[in-house]
Amino acid sequence: MHNEKIHILAGGPDEHMPPLHQSNDVKWVGVDRGVFLLLQQDILPVKAFGDFDSITKAQLKLVREALQDVELYPAEKDATDLELAFEWAIGQKPESICIFGATGGRLDHMFGSIQLLYKGLKEKANVKMIDNQNIIQLFEPGTYHVDRLKEFHYISFVPFAGGVKELTLEGFKYPLNKHEVELGSTLCISNELIQQRGTFSFTKGILMMVRSNDKRCL
Repeated sequence: MHNEKIHILAGGPDEHMPPLHQSNDVKWVGVDRGVFLLLQQDILPVKAFGDFDSITKAQLKLVREALQDVELYPAEKDATDLELAFEWAIGQKPESICIFGATGGRLDHMFGSIQLLYKGLKEKANVKMIDNQNIIQLFEPGTYHVDRLKEFHYISFVPFAGGVKELTLEGFKYPLNKHEVELGSTLCISNELIQQRGTFSFTKGILMMVRSNDKRCL
């Protein structure tokens, strides 16, 4: 696995965008309008993907002049622009992948984007979806540690596909001990850490962890 981080910016609503932190060890990839948003913040992505139907011809011209690697696709295709970018990122075998600009706006696009987390899970990739109020991740059975983050006070656990077996939460305000959480349950919504570090484990199923805050504080 390469020791690099890939950040992907899709073209979601501006009000859901967190600050796009710049770092020398991050490779940015732009998707559709996200490419133009990166250029507006003086961030030069290594690649661009999309049909670019959400920006003007003049903006697309600027994108093509600024970037050497632009993959232009027709509007009618069998995968979203974000999925095409995500598959490329998976193929680079990076240390981690963070997806921005994929929440808010159209719910079909958002739920489609969350499906990419499942694809990343199957590829054993470390993938997060981030906006200015949430961090979303998927986990397979195992034991995991989670540290307290001031910006994301709440931690919720949601079964993703079928029930989750023997869910144990330690270091949380509402602990559990080998509890079965059925698909459709809201039992584990809005939990909190009472220690600096907590632990969660389970033996079967796929678990979604959502770290969130009521305020857009990023």
